[in-house]
Amino acid sequence: MPHSQTSAPRDSLAGVRLARGASPWLLPTVATAAVSLVRARRSGVAKAVAVPATALAAGMLWFFRDPEREITRARVVSPADGVVQSIMPWKDGRTRVAIFMSPLNVHVNRAPLAGAVTSVEHVPGGFVPAFNKESENNERVVWHFDTELGDIEMIQIAGAVARRIVPYVPQGTKVEQGERIGLIRFGSRVDLYLPEGVEVAVEVGQKTVAGVTRIDRD
Repeated sequence: MPHSQTSAPRDSLAGVRLARGASPWLLPTVATAAVSLVRARRSGVAKAVAVPATALAAGMLWFFRDPEREITRARVVSPADGVVQSIMPWKDGRTRVAIFMSPLNVHVNRAPLAGAVTSVEHVPGGFVPAFNKESENNERVVWHFDTELGDIEMIQIAGAVARRIVPYVPQGTKVEQGERIGLIRFGSRVDLYLPEGVEVAVEVGQKTVAGVTRIDRD
């Protein structure tokens, strides 16, 4: 049976559940929209600003939404909402599943398995589009989890727009499967490395939902 997963407190606005780490982007945008709407009746300039500012604020609320999920019971679940971009065998026997996250996807990433976070490493790099092969050299955060399947590596990769990755938990933290572990602002990519012998259940082009879509096959 699926189980619910709760999280640490996160940002919120007008009752909308928002991703932790969204405030630096949201608050100025929403404030600008609110002020321009109040002044729109008396100022032509404010009226002209109100429409795009309100649209941008609504877009930000959508981008940073953080819905609750019923976590699927499986060995490995998807760490990200998005589309499977590639499935590649690695030289060491592992299989890399790359998931592309567009600006329309939920940007909160979740733990693919239960276990202990053994490493969280920030690696500086470029900011080419996440669907580009060269994005492997982009700024990224490399995660390692000690799980029942052994060491699991997951990489959050920044894209051309997503220039900030926000980890939620530090090294040494024990996480539950499907627990929120970090945020990538705007479009980006998440790579998950499955251990040798674990068969992939998803296909290239398939949509995934973090904490819900099963990645491995029995």
